[in-house]
Amino acid sequence: MSNFVDEAQLNVRGGDGGAGCISFRRESHTPKGGPDGGDGGSGGDVWLQADRNVASLLAFRDHPHRRGPSGTHGSGNQRHGASGADLTVYVPEGTTVRHHETDSIIADLVGHGDRWLAARGGRGGKGNARFLSNARRAPTFAEQGEYGEERWLRLELRLMADAALVGFPNAGKSTLIAAVSAAKPKIANYPFTTLVPNLGVVRFRDHEFVVADIPGLIEGAAEGRGLGHQFLRHVERTRVLVVLLDLAPMDGRSPEDQERILLDELGRYKPELLTRPRVVVGTKADVAQFETEHPSISAVTHQGLDELMGQLGTLIEAARGSEPTPETYVVHRPIEEGFSVTRESDGAFRLAGRSAERVVAMADLTNIEALDYIHQRFRKMGVEKALARAGAREGDLVRIGDIELEYVEGL
Repeated sequence: MSNFVDEAQLNVRGGDGGAGCISFRRESHTPKGGPDGGDGGSGGDVWLQADRNVASLLAFRDHPHRRGPSGTHGSGNQRHGASGADLTVYVPEGTTVRHHETDSIIADLVGHGDRWLAARGGRGGKGNARFLSNARRAPTFAEQGEYGEERWLRLELRLMADAALVGFPNAGKSTLIAAVSAAKPKIANYPFTTLVPNLGVVRFRDHEFVVADIPGLIEGAAEGRGLGHQFLRHVERTRVLVVLLDLAPMDGRSPEDQERILLDELGRYKPELLTRPRVVVGTKADVAQFETEHPSISAVTHQGLDELMGQLGTLIEAARGSEPTPETYVVHRPIEEGFSVTRESDGAFRLAGRSAERVVAMADLTNIEALDYIHQRFRKMGVEKALARAGAREGDLVRIGDIELEYVEGL
């Protein structure tokens, strides 16, 4: 079984925040001292970071869950809980992060060190010492810790090779990469031997570059036939294309037909691939059944390999020199501010927005003082007026996240 995995599902969850503490000073000289409950620590964030030492997404195939450490609870004497450390999840360079449901691209981690916040940790709850005021001398409530953010993601790896070997199955790609590099791909005389890409580092004279042996394309690959899309995406980031034409094809297809179909598939998948520098060569010159106008090579006898590697090295150096520095593409999620009020089909009102939901999610709804505090916070935020403008009346149901509250006028 291959150890190369280029697609994986990932579940990330930020650490939960610790709860605030309800505590009062109890000393010999102050038997009824003031509140001294400490705050809970915040949960750790989960970050994705590109690392050149990670070769594939194999680590996520059997273990797709990553969770940030939770914060600890606060305690008496105003001792605050410790925050959970951030968790960094390392992925290969060239990893694209997609939304699990919409399939939209959220982040593209191109180079070593590129990082993206995948899941925020929950905020720690405030201890009762935070709620001391002139009107509230002995607060008997504290905030609960906020749950960490959780989401499913889809990871895709697009190889970042200098040159990609493109051809039909059994065109000699694996034999060629084995002949010019230290890579040891599986080689056999039947189609689809290569089911995952192989990478090889080529050192030729003053040149050093990475060649990718892309699994064989078939007609219809651009429409996803076979494993077409999975294979073709690895061609996207390569600087130079090497189109291999089988001069001894098992199906008798001529080199001209092979070239026409291969270029058509590349162009239909991404038209700009046809503008990339490319080299077209015939393979298996030692057992050729066809002739071609293009140069011919034999990976077995090494015929023409020096000329091909020299040409590739020159093209790759020119491509490297003309391209801009790759930039990390990240869709930054703005922090939600404010709230909204909508009417639902059953007549209840929905109060949405991170700030409003957080007030309720972190409160102890069994405590009368805590409920009173929620009403005060909502009044300051303008929630009461917004509900009234939306038509809320005494006794109406108000939903906030998973919580349902009864609307009371004038609170």
